[in-house]
This record gives sequence, C-alpha cells and structure tokens, in this order.
Amino acid sequence: MAIRTPQGYSEASIRVLKGLEPVQQRPGMYTSTVHPLHIVQEVIDNCADEALAGNAGQIAVTLHADGSVSVRDDGRGIPIGLHPVEGVPVVELVFTQLHAGGKFDKLDASAAYRFSGGLHGVGVSVTNALSRRLEVEVHRDGQAATLAFVAGVPEAPLAVRALARGEWKSGTWIRVWPEAKYFDALTLPAAELQHLLRSKAVLLPGLQVTLQVEKTGETHSWRYEEGLRGYLHEAMGDAEVLLAFDGEGQASGAADGFAAGEGASWSVAFSADGAVLRESYVNLIPTPAGGTHEAGLREGLFQAVKGFIELHALCPKGVRLLPEDVFSRASFVLSAKVLDPQFQGQMKERLNSRDAVRLVSGLVRPALELWLGQHVEQGRALAELVIAQAQSRQRAAQKVERRKGSGIAVLPGKLTDCESREVARNELFLVEGDSAGGSAKMGRDKAFQAVLPLRGKVLNAWEVDRDRLFANQEIHDIAVAIGLDPHAADAEVDFSALRYGKICILSDADVDGSHIQVLLLTLFFRHFPQLVERGHVYVARPPLYRVDAPARGRKPAAKLYALDDGELQAICDRLRQDGVRDGAWSVSRFKGLGEMSAEQLWETTLNPDTRRLLPVRVGGAGLDATTALFTQLMGKGEAQARRQLMEAYGDAVEADV
Repeated sequence: MAIRTPQGYSEASIRVLKGLEPVQQRPGMYTSTVHPLHIVQEVIDNCADEALAGNAGQIAVTLHADGSVSVRDDGRGIPIGLHPVEGVPVVELVFTQLHAGGKFDKLDASAAYRFSGGLHGVGVSVTNALSRRLEVEVHRDGQAATLAFVAGVPEAPLAVRALARGEWKSGTWIRVWPEAKYFDALTLPAAELQHLLRSKAVLLPGLQVTLQVEKTGETHSWRYEEGLRGYLHEAMGDAEVLLAFDGEGQASGAADGFAAGEGASWSVAFSADGAVLRESYVNLIPTPAGGTHEAGLREGLFQAVKGFIELHALCPKGVRLLPEDVFSRASFVLSAKVLDPQFQGQMKERLNSRDAVRLVSGLVRPALELWLGQHVEQGRALAELVIAQAQSRQRAAQKVERRKGSGIAVLPGKLTDCESREVARNELFLVEGDSAGGSAKMGRDKAFQAVLPLRGKVLNAWEVDRDRLFANQEIHDIAVAIGLDPHAADAEVDFSALRYGKICILSDADVDGSHIQVLLLTLFFRHFPQLVERGHVYVARPPLYRVDAPARGRKPAAKLYALDDGELQAICDRLRQDGVRDGAWSVSRFKGLGEMSAEQLWETTLNPDTRRLLPVRVGGAGLDATTALFTQLMGKGEAQARRQLMEAYGDAVEADV
C-alpha cells in the first residue's frame, strides 16, 4: 500500500511570530474584542499601580471627539533611557515587546512595584498592538520625551527635549486610537468606564480621578477620603443597614507563609432586605467573577458569626448554619493586596491564588470576632438575621422533599448521591469514565456533591425525538438523577422535582473531553432548555498540567496547576522570576481525570473556593442564532456547512495532537 506524504509542509512552513504579531493574530487570547475598554483599562491600571506605590496623586482620562482616549498621571514617568541589555529606549521597549515591564521583581524589597495589578509585562503592549495609533509623552528628570506608534510600530525615533516652564513636572500621558478591525464596536461603555475610574478613587483614598468627555463637555471627578466605607454606603443608598463592619490588616510575615505587606481591607454591611452590592479587587484590579479572596471573606465572616452564636447559645435546636446563611445578606467592597496573584486568564476577572483564602479569612475572622465582642447587641441582631436565613432555607428544602412523593423513579445505581436535600446548594457532577468517577466520589464533599459517572460518549441528541431519548441508558440516567423529564423551551416544567441546583459537566481537559462537553451541552440545550435558561448548567475546568515547584525564597515547595499551555508558560515564567533555575521544576500532563488523586481533584476542580466552574448561558447572538449554529455543528445533514466552517476558521484553532 502506498504511503501518502503531506504536501506543502516543510521546514519553511514553520513561522515564528515576532514582537506584537501574536497579539494581532489572536487578539481574543489577550483581551476582550467586544469593545476597547480593556486595552484602555491596561493604561489606567498602570497609572493606578503608580498611585498604589505612593508615587501618583492624580489620574485624568479624556474621551476625545475623534474617538481616541488619553490617560495621564503625575507619577514617576516611564524611564526613557536605553535599556542596559536590549539597547533601545525603555519607553519604546514596554510598548513593543511582550513580557517587558517593571513588575516582575516582587520579592525584592527595593523593587519599583512591590504590589501591582500588572504581572507579566503584557498590558500596554497589547494596547499598542491593537491600536491604529498610539502616542506617549513622558516627563521626568527635567525632560520631556515623545514617541508615536502606528499599528504597533514606532513612527519615528524617541524625541527628547527640555521641559518648559509651567509644564507638568513628572508623569506619563498616553493617547490611544483603537483599531476598528480588532473590535466588534469602538464605543466605550460609559457606565463601565465610570465605574472603573470611580473604583480607583475608592481603593486609593485621596487619589483624584477625573473623566472629561469632549463631545458633550461633561466632566466627572472622584475622590474618596473615607475609601471603601464611604463608597459602600453611598452605593447602598437608602437601604436599611443592620450592621456595618470595616477593617484592614496585613499578614504577620514569613511565619504565616505570606510576604510583608500582603493583606486586605474591607467594608461589609448587612441588610435584612433589598439588593446586595458586592465588589472585589486585587491590587486595584477589579475581579467581577470573584475568586479565592472573596471565598476568604466568606469563610472569615461565617466562622466569626458562627462562633458568636455558639458562644451566646443563640441557635435553636435543629438549625444548622451554613456560610451562605451569613453571606446571603452581606454587601461588601473587598480590596486584597497579594504579592504574586494568579488570575484566571489575561482579563484578570477572577483570582485563583489558593493562599488568598487563608490570607483574607485569617484577617477578617479575628477582626470581626473582636468587633462582635465589643458590640454584643448588634451581634445579636445579626445572629437573628442569620438564623432566620437558615430556617427559611431548611423550610424550603423540606417543602421540595415532600412534593417528590413516593412515585419517584428509582435513581440510577451508579449515582453516588449527596446527603443534603437543599436543592439550591446541591451539585451533580456528570463525570467522564468510571475511573474518574471513582476519584470524584472519594474527593467530593458528600454533604452536597453527587457524582454520576458516564460510560463513553453520550449520544448526539440534536435530532433525536424526545420520546426516543430514554432508549439511551446514559440519557435516561441523567434525566432520572436530575429529576426532570426532557421538555421544550415553552413547556410548563415543575421545577419542584429538580434535585440539584448545579449540574456540572466534568470531563478531561483534552480533545475527547471537549467532545463529551459538546455532546452534553447539545443534550441540555435541545432537550432541557429551561435548565440552561435558569442557570443550572455548568462546565467544570480541570487543569491539564501539574507543576511540582521546589522551595523558593520564603515560599515552600508547592504543586501548581495550569489550565492550558498559556497558564503553564506563565507559571514557568513566574518560577524563573523567583530565581528557580530551569529544570528544577517538573511538569506532568494529566492524560485524564482518572490520573488525579481524590485530593488533587478536590483541590483543583471540586472545592467551591478554588475551582473553576463556568456557567452555561445562551450567547449574545440570541436563541435563534445559537440554535442555527448547533444545527450546523451537530446536524447529520450539515457536513458541507461544517467543511465551510473548518475552511474559514481552521487556522484559528489550536490542535491538541
């Protein structure tokens, strides 16, 4: 038999992307491409880092009439001299090279930035890469330096002149013209921008932040001398606050495994009714998706309040308190300072640093215990609110249990159920394979987490009639375990029969695992659409790599986990920055969930405080467009359409070979 050899593939086919080309080729890996706010935020965050380091007191943002945005601070100014190794002006280097910046040496007490949102030296270089034009002017050491870029490339060499009388003495001014081809729309969301700028003033008391809009003549200015407390109470408006608790603290140092200066500040307000406000930040970076620092706040509040209730014997018999009973009526603003934060992705929307749970809870708990000891009457009022929340939760769970009746279908034999009957808290993990199911069963919290192992790939149910679904054993078991029958989008569904508040798809972090995810998502979107609409379906994100890192400085040996190649590279870069030599750490790739021990699976994927769990929602394109896309991808007669998709977007796919 003749062996076919690939045509047109040789050594010359391998291309090495230089400079900013990776960003321009794959902008979605580095920023949001919905609108340019994130690339503008990168500039604003750098100004905030200057203020955090104590070197700036003002940030001024201008939305120009031509669609460009300028940002100026009165900090130290980006260095303008030649880099000692690269031989080009530093101000040019940070805008044209990925991973070039001044925020790597965090373990050095004399570093320019001990605490910062910037981590990898990627931010403003991405801004430059995705702008049709960018101009920067730096004032420092009695000089003014100007430089302009077109499509990320310097337009002319750096120009330096002496400062004239009356000019601002030090700082950096950057003006950005975003490139339309990289974004769905060029208009910045005004509310999000104002919220971002206001948050910088909130987190840095005394910092003056201004926003000027040329088209309308509007000017906004923010300055909060009271910081978090003033902002939280202003945002809550007329809501009746039952108890307000503010505080801040720093870790005691290396004895606790933390670096000097790491800590948190917070303002918490409990209210009996109304909407709750929750905002969190890490090194001034907003984390709208929360993360481990919020988990630490929740744990600290819960343990302190629970201890107070037990000390005063306030809890009625039969009432079991849970963290959500305390946290459900808490509004808060939390600002954490973490020396070496690990974020989920370049957008930094969620903190994943596991030590942050211990850091924040270790500061919040003793502070609240002391406060409650000094304000016993307010503590009793809070205890009444918490106990009422627990009783209401337990009553709701009992009602759901009674409605099930005795005619419920027999649960699948391979389902390992949880102990709790509180539907909102319970979680069902649909796990790929029996071996992974075994690890999940041993690693789960049996109080509220159930496991249903699936054998092989689930049937593609896109074109299967609803009354024929139960011919497939796996789909039958899923439906019985969930407690709902397949239904249409407009059907009346009795959700009192639902047995789990979260249905989590847990598959390997490889191509086969992604295929299983797609098949299960197809099943839920097609035949359980109201589960998706109500937000009950999630996808768990287990790591693909484990890095065994040796002890470094004050940090002990540790196991670090990476979701993908990008996070693996970031971990390796961070180890090098910590002074660990190449080869001193080992990298292992998980071939499947079954290779993880129960402890590893709990730590990385099952623990609600440290896991990555993505909610499944219908995208912004809408229901009809999503249905059409599913038909194209999963329909049996759509081979030609899928071929066209692969031809159009195949080069944008990272192949896992």
